[in-house]
Formats: sequence, C-alpha cells, structure tokens
Amino acid sequence: MKPKLLTTIRDYSWGIFFRDALAGLTVAMVALPLSIAIAIASGADPKAGLVTAIIAGFLISLLGGSRVQIGGPTGAFIVVVYGIIDQHGFDGLLLATLMAGVLLVVGGILRAGRFITLVPEPVIEGFTVGIALIIAISQLKDLLGLPATKVSADLVQALPALWAARDAIDPISLAVGLLSIGGIALLRRIAPWFPGSLLVIAIASAAIALLALPVDTIYSRFGSLPAGLPAPSLPHVSLLRISALLPSAFLIAFLAAVESLLSAIVADRMIGGRHRSNAELLAQGAANIATPLFGGLPATGAIARTATNVRAGGRTPMAGIVHALVILLITLGAGSLTNYLAMPALAALLIVTAWAMSEPHRWRERMRLKAGDRSLLFLTMALTVATDLTIAIAVGTVAGLALRLIRKDVEPEEWTPSDRSQL
Repeated sequence: MKPKLLTTIRDYSWGIFFRDALAGLTVAMVALPLSIAIAIASGADPKAGLVTAIIAGFLISLLGGSRVQIGGPTGAFIVVVYGIIDQHGFDGLLLATLMAGVLLVVGGILRAGRFITLVPEPVIEGFTVGIALIIAISQLKDLLGLPATKVSADLVQALPALWAARDAIDPISLAVGLLSIGGIALLRRIAPWFPGSLLVIAIASAAIALLALPVDTIYSRFGSLPAGLPAPSLPHVSLLRISALLPSAFLIAFLAAVESLLSAIVADRMIGGRHRSNAELLAQGAANIATPLFGGLPATGAIARTATNVRAGGRTPMAGIVHALVILLITLGAGSLTNYLAMPALAALLIVTAWAMSEPHRWRERMRLKAGDRSLLFLTMALTVATDLTIAIAVGTVAGLALRLIRKDVEPEEWTPSDRSQL
C-alpha cells in the first residue's frame, strides 16, 4: 500500500520534473473547464468543481498507487450527485462524500482492491453508456439557451421538460453550442494532447463578451466566483442523517473504486506499469474525506485526464500534483476570468465528453458479445436510464455473478477493460 510517489522519487531528476510539470500544466488546462462543467451539471456551484480538482487532484497523486493517475470530479458522478443534492441538499452530499471516503479507506486497509473485479465488465459498459446518455440530454437546456427550464438528471423527467420549452430556444446560444461542439471534437481528434476544449470555450466566451451577446454565462447564472479555497468546515452530522445517507455513501464509494481502478488499468497499459490497487483505494478515501470539508464533490481517478497526462509526457505522480497546484494558482490569480465562461460552450464540452464516454465505435464489438453478456449490458443501461444507478448496479452485478456461476467461469485475475484512453 506504499504510495507510488515514494517509489518514483528515488530516481527523480530535474529532467523528469520538467516533463511532469509540462504535463501537469496541460492537464490543468483540460481539467479547469471540465471541472466547472461537471459541477454545474451536477446541480452544484461551479466553485465546487474547482475545489475538487485542487484538493482531490493533489491527494490522489500524493498518496495514490498509480504513477500517472489524475484525480478529480468525473462525469460518472453527475447523475448520483444531482440526485443526492435534490433529495438531501448540498450539505447532505458533503456528508455522504465524507462517509464514502471513510468506506474507501476501510476498503484499502482490508485490501479489498481485488474484489472490485467481481463487477462484470458488461455492467460497467451498460451504466457508462446510460450515464453518457443522461449527461448529454441534461446539457440540452444550456445548449438551447433555455434559462427558465430546470432539467432533471432523470431522463424520464428531462425529455418532457425540454419538449415543453421548445418554443423558447435561443438561436444564438444554439449556434455557440454547436460551433463549440464542432471545435472541441475536431481538436480532440487532431491533437488529443492539446487542451483544445479550453481554447474553444475561451474563444466562444470572449466573442460573447466582446459582442455583448445575450448568452448565459457563469456570472449571469451564479454570480462572481470567490478566489482561492474556502475555509474547511464539517457538514452537519447526526445518526439520522448518517442512516439516511448510507446508501448514497456506498454508491459513491463503489463508483470511486471502480472508476479509479479502470483508470489505473488503462494508465498501466499506456506506460507499461503496474498500479497498487489498495494504495489507490486509500488515496481515493483520503481525497473524499478532505474534499467535502472544503465544499467539494465526490472524486475519483479521471480516465480522460489521466490519458492526457500520459500523452503530454507525465510519468510520475508529480505531474498530478503540479496539475492541482496550477488550478489553485489560476483560481487565485485569474479566477475572475472564469466568470465569463459561456454556458452553451460548457454544455458543448460535456456533450462531447458524453459522446466519448459512450464509445460509439465499440457498438459492433458489443453486439458480438455472448447473448448473456449483451443482455446484461442492455439491462444495466436501461435500468440506469429508467430507474437509478443504485438499482442498475445492484441488479446488474447480481445478474452478472449469477451468469458467471451458470457458466462456471473462473474469476479473472485482473480486469481486461477496453482502452478508454480516448475519453
């Protein structure tokens, strides 16, 4: 359970630090707008996303079991976070996240990292595609410029609300959003290592500000964002609240563990390394204990940012630490610029991210799965969209384990997930 930072620091040099620092800077430029967009889509203040990227990003790199893992808020949590805030308020989310952090630390101490592999891969695929669909639909509100419409993360409620507001579509917001989608997607394809999303969002936001276009921005929606980190404080704790939030805490801990393991495996393949799963659980736990004390969101290893880190030359946890410090410096020195970010452009970023999450190029491969695995994938996807993630994961995992027993499959030593580094 030894952190990878202590292993890599033995042979560290200024040359390695220069490459790590450059990679950390590149990842920070990717993480900055994405963290804000994820926070907004989750029903939280945009500042919460930045706090999560800073605190969790620092601790996951400092204590984690992967050489190149980048931690922070991720799209997989949007649906979960939105639901918890809607039901228990933001303070309830903070307590649930803190509880999840404790569960992850306990899991790391008990060396439970290998048991995460019991979750069948079709279940991971199914709820990932389902979440991607929900994220994309939820962002249509800002893409279409519908400021008066509150769109739930529940797809069953979101679609009728969007249809009812169709007459209020703003052509300018739609044009900004569509152009941003095209620009972000193009730059991701031709230069995946380049922080093209920030460039596109900055250009779109600057054009809106200079031309005084009537398009919603972070400032018009949330007011001015405060600089730096807020003072730490504990959320309200009581036995009744702990009991009510325990299912949510288990779900957050489960998602954080699964996604961090997926990200670490993908990173291992990219650099030819081997992560330490239990150290990673401890790091995820520490991050999810510390982040809510500062008003942040649940955090985990972020596959897209981790892959960006590797492509940019990052090879040790120092790159992730630099990434967190760069975002902190930006919030201290240039945080006011984030107030001008255009909501349609941020929505465009999440729509492109959702498209990448769904991995559309893999549908041919998915349709060639065994009938049982294919049914499991579609079952989990349908439950994710129509019910909630807790039911989807529980039913999918139980069904998958039952299918494994029927087939008399031997438990795999390690997962062999697809290469999600293009997310």
